[in-house]
Order: sequence, then C-alpha cells, then structure tokens
Amino acid sequence: MQIPQRTGVMILGSACLLPHALLPLHIFEPRYRTMLAEALESHRMFCLALQKPGVSRETPLPIATLGLIRASVQNTDGTSNLVLQGIMRVRLGKAVRLQPYRLAPITEVVPDPASAVEVDALRSRVIDLVDYRLRRAPAIHPEVVRQIAAASGNATASVEDCLRMLRSMPCPGKMADFVTMLLLKDPMARLSIHQAVQIGDRLRELVRWLLPGNAGLAAG
Repeated sequence: MQIPQRTGVMILGSACLLPHALLPLHIFEPRYRTMLAEALESHRMFCLALQKPGVSRETPLPIATLGLIRASVQNTDGTSNLVLQGIMRVRLGKAVRLQPYRLAPITEVVPDPASAVEVDALRSRVIDLVDYRLRRAPAIHPEVVRQIAAASGNATASVEDCLRMLRSMPCPGKMADFVTMLLLKDPMARLSIHQAVQIGDRLRELVRWLLPGNAGLAAG
C-alpha cells in the first residue's frame, strides 16, 4: 500500500479512529463531500483528526489516523455513508490549504525504542486488568467477550482464550489499541491513548483508564 504524502483531513469532536479499527461515517458537509469524491478518485484515503480541546476555532490535534475507505455508498441527496479503516497514526504538518477542505502533509508516527522490561511489565498489567473487567466488572457486556473471541479466530472462545490471544499479539502498541477499541467508550480515554505516540505512554494511559476506579468507562 502506497501512503500519500498529503491527504484531506476531517476534524471531529469526539469520534476517534484507532489503527486497525473500522468506523462508519455519514458524510454530509459540502467540503467533506468534495474531499470524499477526490479521495475515491485517487488513493481512497483521508485523515481523521480530533478537535483540539478548549479551542473554539477548528484546530486538529497533531496526531491523527490515516484511514482507508473500505466501502462508500452515495445517497440520492448527495450525502454518503462509508466505512473507514484506520491504517496508522500520522503527524499532521501545516495545512497547505483550508478550502474547500483542509489538506495537510502527513508523516507516519514511529515510536522510539522502548525498554523491553518496562513494556512487558505494563503489558502484563493491562492483561491483568482486562481479565478483571471481563470476569467481574458489571459494566462489561458479553458482546465484548464475543468480539475479542472472534478476533482470536474462535467465536466460542472462553475468557482464558481471549487473554491468551492478547498475550500472543506481537505488538504491544497494537494490543493497547485493540483493548481500547473494545473496552473503553469514554472519549477522553480514547483521546489520551490515541495521542500517546510512545508505546510505554500508551500502555500507562490504558492502565490508568482500566483501573477499577474507572469501571464506568468500560463498554456496556
């Protein structure tokens, strides 16, 4: 897959797209209709960025997610429904234009090498907290267990199978994103993890949001 040097940028207030996740979108603003049409005619990609908190003027956070348009259906009124798949975290450069939509250069976010000992310890802590939530937290819906089991290739997998799948994931950053996508619904939780470039920082944020005191943040 060839990654473009610059793409259109859609800025949303709360919908966070994580790498490897799928996000349904309804495109209705004229500027984003134009962006979608031009993306479909070329590389089928655009970036989804979160609005910078506390700023009234439309301003994207520096870390965005490059998304690939997996499916798009245009409605009779000119709007479109599409499914966007997260590809990777990217850093947005200064916009080269703002009209009819924001167009910005992008660079892939590559984490610095992390301490294997620290990452392994944080990864184990995350898995322990996932174990706690799946077994005991009342806010966890059985559908979440089913989704994790399905990702492991066995739709009837037990909690133990789900945890074994998480332990076997070779990339701790991808595991953190996967757990976030399935277990955290709070926009601030997803935002903090999405913006965490370094793997250690991402895992620490995930531990913070998974702690029992934040039980209400689990998807239900």
